[in-house]
Amino acid sequence: MSDRGCVRSNNEDSFLTEPDIGLYVLADGMGGAKAGERASRMAVDTVAEIVRGAGQRDSQVLLRAVEEANDRVLKAAHSDPLLEGMGTTLVVALEVGSDLCIASVGDSRAYVLDEAGLRVITDDQTWVNEVGRPMGLDEESLRNHPWRHVLTMAIGASAPLTVNYYVIRLKPGMMVLMCSDGLHGVVGLAELEQILRGGRNGVSLEESCRRLIEAAKDAGGPDNVTAVLVKQAA
Repeated sequence: MSDRGCVRSNNEDSFLTEPDIGLYVLADGMGGAKAGERASRMAVDTVAEIVRGAGQRDSQVLLRAVEEANDRVLKAAHSDPLLEGMGTTLVVALEVGSDLCIASVGDSRAYVLDEAGLRVITDDQTWVNEVGRPMGLDEESLRNHPWRHVLTMAIGASAPLTVNYYVIRLKPGMMVLMCSDGLHGVVGLAELEQILRGGRNGVSLEESCRRLIEAAKDAGGPDNVTAVLVKQAA
């Protein structure tokens, strides 16, 4: 489920779910005018195209799809002055046998909820996470730092692409949340877990997504908000 939030006039987030092939994709675009929307949609569609067209599903297919998304967004930005500087975050989950393979670029996140509780799987590629925290800045300073929204990596960035990669063993009843920073940037871990636990106790995934969106909007909804929920059969 996706929502433009309470402040933005348009929605630059894109997502795709294809349970038949075990593919889940989320992107949070950036850029002037409609460029962010173009970048996120292009990235999501490219990943889906590459995975659908592959003869098998594995980690190499996943990483190749992310690389191809980066190439296409870069080429589009270079070919049209109106799209210059566009980019997007990207988080992709792909079922491979009994594992869930996850690739991420930027600060859109993947979380897992199981018997041990809710935990974030992905590492944000941001100034806060890669520079601010190692420098020893406290969390309050980081929350208010002028560079708190700066990404160190994005699809469509001119620098060589660094893709973070993770593998999770799927367990019965496990839930996976993928979301843009419009959700995790304003709703804390405890509240996210409380909402998602309803999904483990009979609340539909659709209703859980709706509650996540509403929680972000209740917190001011300063950005577009997108949440993708996947639940492993019990």
